[in-house]
Amino acid sequence: MNKRFFFSTLLLLTSASVFAEFKALPDKAPVPKDNPMTPEKIELGKMLYFDPRLSMDGTISCNSCHNVMFHGGDGRPVGAGIHGQRGGRGSPTVWNSAFYSVQFWDGRAVTLEDQAKGPLVNGVEMGMSSHDLVIERVRQIPGYISAFKKVFPKEKNPLTIDNVAKAIASYERTLITPNSPFDKFIKGNKKSLNPQQIRGMKLVDSIGCTSCHAGENFSGEGFALGEGNFQPFPQIPGSKFDKMYDLTSDLGRYEVTKNPEDKNKWRVPTWRNVAISAPYFHNGKVKTLDEAVRVMGKTQLDMDLNDAQVADIVAFLNSLTGEFPKQTMPLLPHTPNFSITPDP
Repeated sequence: MNKRFFFSTLLLLTSASVFAEFKALPDKAPVPKDNPMTPEKIELGKMLYFDPRLSMDGTISCNSCHNVMFHGGDGRPVGAGIHGQRGGRGSPTVWNSAFYSVQFWDGRAVTLEDQAKGPLVNGVEMGMSSHDLVIERVRQIPGYISAFKKVFPKEKNPLTIDNVAKAIASYERTLITPNSPFDKFIKGNKKSLNPQQIRGMKLVDSIGCTSCHAGENFSGEGFALGEGNFQPFPQIPGSKFDKMYDLTSDLGRYEVTKNPEDKNKWRVPTWRNVAISAPYFHNGKVKTLDEAVRVMGKTQLDMDLNDAQVADIVAFLNSLTGEFPKQTMPLLPHTPNFSITPDP
């Protein structure tokens, strides 16, 4: 019998307990005590998430850059905002973002609620000059006034930026993609992964990838809310990839903390759905997953992975594509007889 086939078959039949360091994605995200989820709040958050009127020129919504009809990003190297402006970093996927302990590439926001407030007043993204202006805009839409009163009935003034963020975050916590082939394997279905994917799973563990990409979201494990799993990228500078893909000009976490030790440190991104969320890395410079694997092998582990190793790892990463709950476009509340969208 072919030794490689025998070994792969043996792995396939091995108990999931061998892979105790790997965890299936939960069906539900953790919910903070100060923002309980209700169907009405989720629906309100969904409307706000899709509403471009929350941007200065009425052209950009949360969904513009974090498209839930897609893989949760926008497929561009870097995000695009009002007036066609381009940011300096790619748009991280919103799918499974509820499992992070910090938000944004540089971890400058702790919770989904914190994150939701940021793009609204970012001059390159949605471009509003202040959160007060956001609320003034929303207050002109009668349907939102009634919706906020229904969702936050105990508050005298329910239409606040904090409640806008709470509603959006509640919707985002429904964006979970469980039941990938990998998850099914971990839960006991030994036929859900093929031998190559199992080789890849063993390989990422044995060479050290899972020292950073651990836990149910493959983005780090054991980090309390606000701590964040921040790692240098590149861990081992000086390879050809630094210049080829401009890996070091953006200083990452340092731009937030101004701590020299944080230069070129980034929040470790999830591997969930990574096979369908190209391009890769904070600047979107790498277009293919196999090249991203080679870059990570060299810059983080000082390894020149061969073609067979890359193929096995890519096969495993493909097994992390989960089931996407069906999304429907919300009907946004109207402004009868007038427009609130400003002139360009």
